[in-house]
Amino acid sequence: IGATPVTHLLSNGRYSVMLTTTGSGSSRWGDLAVTRWREDPSLDDWGSLILLRDTGNGRVWPAGLQPVGTPPDAYDVAFGEDRAEFARRDGMLTTLMEVLVSPEEDAEVRRVSVTNTGTKPRIIELTSYAELALIRPADDIAHPAFAKMFVQTERLADGALLATRRRRTPGEPEIWVAHLIVTGPSADRDNIEAETDRARFLGRGRAMRDAAAMDGGSLSGTTGTVLDAVAALRCRVTVAPGAMVRVAFWTMAASSRA
Repeated sequence: IGATPVTHLLSNGRYSVMLTTTGSGSSRWGDLAVTRWREDPSLDDWGSLILLRDTGNGRVWPAGLQPVGTPPDAYDVAFGEDRAEFARRDGMLTTLMEVLVSPEEDAEVRRVSVTNTGTKPRIIELTSYAELALIRPADDIAHPAFAKMFVQTERLADGALLATRRRRTPGEPEIWVAHLIVTGPSADRDNIEAETDRARFLGRGRAMRDAAAMDGGSLSGTTGTVLDAVAALRCRVTVAPGAMVRVAFWTMAASSRA
């Protein structure tokens, strides 16, 4: 992987995902930005991100290369017509993230697989994070603080996060976004955590590379009208020696809550 980010585009004609070799990028539904994006070739850490944390030793690493600068023992990226794959090895743990856009529905999935080649079970937390824009990219860039004020979030009974942008005029397009986790039997599905307040996730004076949410505490579960909305979900999985577990993070968009 070179110093200059290489980009890849996945789309079904309505929902599109742009990715770089670090695992960052942006998602769009039509001409509306689902997630916030800023061009930054030096850091390249915007978009939908997946962070992992070993509860045994507290080590944090991303599914790609960003936003945490934890150096992997090995790293490989493969861009195909229907998906992008990011593979990294950190000691006895191998992480594979596959990103796909559904050909039928306006949705994307980031499927993360964790393989344990060691001799001891590992308990791993997987946390998703994305800043929600839900507006045309040009409008988000022109008035960033003002644009953030109109996104409202809620958590459904099944654990999924739902977000919408309150319309200021009847002619403004309506957008609803859902974010949810699909897990297997190795996950603690009764204790999935959530956060939609960026300030609470990052902490005072901190950034994504050292977010307070990754210090070992629980996500606050804050929803509603927040000043700076994000979609973050967390689950905990147990990876037995020689085993592999898989967690899928889905994001989807529609023009109505139903």
